[in-house]
Amino acid sequence: MQNKINKLTLAIAAAAAALSSQAMAGGFQLNEQSVSGQGYSHAGRSSNVQDATIVFGNPAGMSFLDRAQVTGGATYLNVNSDIDNVESSTSIDSGVAQGGTPNGVQFPLGPVSGSSDGDMVPGTAVPFAFYAQPLSEKVHFGFGVYAPFGSKTDYEDDFQGRYFGNYTEVKVISAQPTLSYKINDQLAIGAGVTYNQVEGELRRQLPTSAAFSSEGDIDARVDGDDDAWGYNVGIIYRPVPETTLGLTYRSKVDYTLEGDFEAIAPGGNVVRADDATLDLTTPETVNFSVTQQMTDRLELMFGASWARWSRFERILVEGSQGDTITNEEQNYANAWNFAVGAQYQLNPQWVLRTGLALDNTPTNDEDRSVRIPSDDRRIFSLGAGWTPVPDLTVDLAYSYLTERGTSISQSRDDSLNELGSVSYSADYKNEAHGFGAQATYRF
Repeated sequence: MQNKINKLTLAIAAAAAALSSQAMAGGFQLNEQSVSGQGYSHAGRSSNVQDATIVFGNPAGMSFLDRAQVTGGATYLNVNSDIDNVESSTSIDSGVAQGGTPNGVQFPLGPVSGSSDGDMVPGTAVPFAFYAQPLSEKVHFGFGVYAPFGSKTDYEDDFQGRYFGNYTEVKVISAQPTLSYKINDQLAIGAGVTYNQVEGELRRQLPTSAAFSSEGDIDARVDGDDDAWGYNVGIIYRPVPETTLGLTYRSKVDYTLEGDFEAIAPGGNVVRADDATLDLTTPETVNFSVTQQMTDRLELMFGASWARWSRFERILVEGSQGDTITNEEQNYANAWNFAVGAQYQLNPQWVLRTGLALDNTPTNDEDRSVRIPSDDRRIFSLGAGWTPVPDLTVDLAYSYLTERGTSISQSRDDSLNELGSVSYSADYKNEAHGFGAQATYRF
């Protein structure tokens, strides 16, 4: 029995890696690459040229910066989750319960012991830094370091859904050198490459007895990393001075995560250690936005983003001997984000911003997991920029994110192997507050 549980531990840890390596916006991407853009909910991501963060938003936009500048900042995310209407159950194979061999007949034992507090996402700061430099009248160079994906959930030790996942931490860091070319005063193009590093740690629990007690659980965990290359291209067109259109494409990135897998028994004894690989593709995205100058002081913006999440169809993990450990359907759907925003120049020193975004999730009700219990989002934002001297601007922003209430329903007959089966269901309601600050210095 122990050997079967050990093999199962490896499979469960590997499957968890696939689920949590998608980080958080439109489900799992991060939008935190610009605080000036955060103020209007990134409605003008590809068309509104504010500062050096346009290196990420649209590389072509560097051509409309009048001088060299550097921008750096961060957004602090505070996430709150409520978990209600929790139901769980456990059962044991009646043959095993009678001291014999499994016979496939389940005998109900009762709910999973433990709690479902919901306080599982710690506060996190997401930093970024960008630099843009004119090389000639037509050519600009830019460089950026930012986090396009990332997530962390850390449930309490006796979380009732711990047999489906109780800890996830994934970080993706990208470095992007970029060039733009200004064809004329109306049209510019840009392109860049991205070097991306991903790493993460994931945990899940396995019971060792029919008591289903957290004190006796096996801690199945995985940590791994990889690096890979991608690219991005963009175009900006100004048919008239008051109207700016922007289009940006960011490529998919293919990873092969290689990691260490361990199953740790109570007391710290390692009962299983192995290697495994997981192929993972983060999706390509397309963003279109328009910025319209309504008056000398007022700008309005609209943006639409599309992510090809349908690439994530299944979790396929291979063991150290090339054997298939798990192959589970996920059936993600392509997802859209829509945003509107406004920017008002109050006076030469102050600009005020606001925006609203609707962010659709790629997950579906059937496959949604306790690791990623998210749904469609609405994001309301306010922001301001202060320029005390022509060379320096300080931007601040606040965003409130509220998700549609969603339900999780998971059950597994094979995860407990000879012991039996377990299920967990609950209603989740998530909200988040984002506090951003950045500074831009021009020289």
